[in-house]
Amino acid sequence: MDKNETKIINASEQDKKILQHTLDHILPASQQKARCVQKHLNKIAKPLHSLGVWEDVLVRLGAIDALKKDYRACVVPVCADNGVVAQGVSQTDSQVTGVVAANMTKTKSTVSIMAKTIGADLFVYDCGMLQEVEGTISMKLMSGTKDFYYEPAMSYEVATSMLVKGILLVKDLVDKGYDLVATGEMGIGNTTTSTAVLAVLCGYTGENVKKITGKGAGLSEEGLLRKIEVIRHGISLHQPNPKDPIDVVSKVGGLDIATMAGIYLGCAYYRIPVIIDGFISAVSALVAKRLCQDCVSYMIPSHLSKEPGSLVVFEALGLTPLFCMGMALGEGTGAVSMIPMLRMMCAVYHQMPTFEQIGMEDYKEL
Repeated sequence: MDKNETKIINASEQDKKILQHTLDHILPASQQKARCVQKHLNKIAKPLHSLGVWEDVLVRLGAIDALKKDYRACVVPVCADNGVVAQGVSQTDSQVTGVVAANMTKTKSTVSIMAKTIGADLFVYDCGMLQEVEGTISMKLMSGTKDFYYEPAMSYEVATSMLVKGILLVKDLVDKGYDLVATGEMGIGNTTTSTAVLAVLCGYTGENVKKITGKGAGLSEEGLLRKIEVIRHGISLHQPNPKDPIDVVSKVGGLDIATMAGIYLGCAYYRIPVIIDGFISAVSALVAKRLCQDCVSYMIPSHLSKEPGSLVVFEALGLTPLFCMGMALGEGTGAVSMIPMLRMMCAVYHQMPTFEQIGMEDYKEL
């Protein structure tokens, strides 16, 4: 969808204005800057293109802004509960969302330990948990969504407002001096909501839903069949409009998806790179893309999740994940794994001498 075709309805006037202003003022990353980065990569003392896809990443970063020697990175897992869990689509209940969120704030979860190890700051956001968790940053309008098996997950107004909260979250991070954001999430049932959103946006309805539906955090075969049936039923009942991503999220999505989509838009608006984590993060990125195509040039993919819909969503984004590690944890763990590699590649870019400096002739394209 072209960004100018997006219609924002049924939201507060302030939120409509903020979202529309954001969509209208996102510019694509600079191809001229990208060419300059590639030109320098071709001159440093190594065989042409020998860093493989990492050169593509450096070019992508450099197209956003002048390639930095280092980035001040933060990880922003957004946490929310999903009413559809009542339909037996997950091995555990919603109580686990709050438990993991609490562990994040105490450096007892996987992503918080990883972030501390690499020196990235972690901010845990409550964008719709059932529980109140000390140490999280509350931005919620609802304590969990409705069960989309029976009714829309949230109103169009709430979905729009959560998008805006994601945008404003990025403004706050930029004001604090961060220039690299890694996305993440926590919410029992969110592979179900993400799959439902992906199914609508990419036309996997009816029998085709099963092609992109996975077991999430360890469903049985029986549980997987139930999950597929729940997604089909929700889509059939609510008839979300695939041309209106906000409508899709409001009917069969989650508060975390809406918030992360806003984060991607906010990073594009403020011209800072944002790392996509796994499946749920990637579906949120696709929501953002359908609202504004140009925001994709600010996204850096990290890894390919075990979820069967992962290939579909990255193909729809036009991005290729760098890692294929069989990860299925979420939280932002895949995105955090990218940060040390990015830092190493930036160091190579800035510190390695050119062929001219070491008295050698440049490599040439043959």
